[in-house]
Amino acid sequence: MSVRVRFAPSPTGPLHIGGVRTALFNYLFAKKHGGTFYLRIEDTDQTRFVSGAEAYIFEALEWLGIAPDETIGKNEKFGPYRQSERKAMYQQYADQLINSGWAYYAFDTAESLDAMRKEAEVAGKTFIYNHSVREQLDNSLTVSREKVAERIANGEHYVIRFKTPVNEILELKDIIRGDIKFDTNLLDDKVLFKSDGMPTYHLANIVDDHLMETSHVIRGEEWLPSMPLHVLLYKAFGWNAPEFAHLPLILKPIGNGKLSKRDGDKMGFPVFPLEWKTDEGTSSGYRENGFFPEAVINFLALLGWNDGTEQEIFSLDELVQKFDLNRIHKAGAKFDPEKNKWFNHQYLIGKSNKTLAISFSEDLEKRGVSTTIDLERVVSLIKERAHFVNEFWDLADYFFEAPSSYDEKAAKNWKEETPILMQQVIVELNKIEDFTSVTIETELKNWMTTNEIGMGKVMQPLRLSLVGALKGPHLFDIIEMIGKTETIKRIEKAIQTLLL
Repeated sequence: MSVRVRFAPSPTGPLHIGGVRTALFNYLFAKKHGGTFYLRIEDTDQTRFVSGAEAYIFEALEWLGIAPDETIGKNEKFGPYRQSERKAMYQQYADQLINSGWAYYAFDTAESLDAMRKEAEVAGKTFIYNHSVREQLDNSLTVSREKVAERIANGEHYVIRFKTPVNEILELKDIIRGDIKFDTNLLDDKVLFKSDGMPTYHLANIVDDHLMETSHVIRGEEWLPSMPLHVLLYKAFGWNAPEFAHLPLILKPIGNGKLSKRDGDKMGFPVFPLEWKTDEGTSSGYRENGFFPEAVINFLALLGWNDGTEQEIFSLDELVQKFDLNRIHKAGAKFDPEKNKWFNHQYLIGKSNKTLAISFSEDLEKRGVSTTIDLERVVSLIKERAHFVNEFWDLADYFFEAPSSYDEKAAKNWKEETPILMQQVIVELNKIEDFTSVTIETELKNWMTTNEIGMGKVMQPLRLSLVGALKGPHLFDIIEMIGKTETIKRIEKAIQTLLL
């Protein structure tokens, strides 16, 4: 069988970064083996449906560059790809399980089940709807076939439950976790079909994976407890089961447990690929925070997987070539927001100055800043100190605007003799005709040497005059780029301001 893998999210809200990693690993596996990566929307639970979530999922994968080969409206070889539109077909499979003895009708009310749970809790036990109690409850195992038909015909609410085998040890294989054993006596009889006429995740998932010819199921660790039921369902239908691989959790940066939105809110980093807005507020996204999609893909790929080398920077094509499910770790991977910023910095400095200048110009336009300064050169001078393009303004605002204030700590370098020295600097600058960085540096340093003036007495106050703080790239590059007139104007302003 050719490789066919799927990402099957539910449209219940924004796509968590853990879900993105699941999609990525499925994508990489498919491309590595020349297979197909498809996306199926699992919306059988209509009570949890959130408007806009489905469109968000598609936009996120498109932005990241891992769009599916088949999905809603695209190469619909096994459509529909939205489970709610496949509703009519699930009933027949539920009926098939009833007729073969692998499932049964259950008429128990929510109230009666809740009462049994509370009764068990009082006795210090846990109520499980399984082989130990099912033949004493209100279901088709204890009611005649005729009575069952009558109750259904009368419109009585029911669910269809899976009849889990008794006294079996399931010996299953997971690509990542190896051999795993499950005792069927410890499993409950899961609901497969609900009273609202919709299948549960378990039935719809298995039927769709079979009909869509899924070869491998690569999903999160939280689905590992469902593996025995799913394998048993394949057996009940007489179908070959796909291979399973359960990915490790993405853990909190600090402490134990699964990474949550709350962790991102508390520590100031996004856990969603794109921004998500609701009436309650806005959750930040990696795109809106200035991350490059390539950087997001890179750091997600290394959460739980590595190629066995020290290499950290991988293009998407490299990841495809090197990806191997056998190199995924069993243990959870700790999320590191600072490392993620480092990845983005690596991709930023690897981009051409021209590309970054275009992005910077868009930011300047939003700020209402127009300039004739060479933005490519500005970018070349500051990008080593930036993690994101949206940091460029704070690193380079002095190229476009004279400082409106001066750093108090740096202003302590402004001594009694400084104004006189700055006036002399103005005189020297006015003498320079070839106003280039190299010439300006040569002439001013020659003047300081000739007059036995210490570098610190001039260079720090001069930088403070032009930048407003002791920061920025090579001072003489700044002087050349803002020009002689603007340089002198800023020095004169500093003399007047810092004298007060």
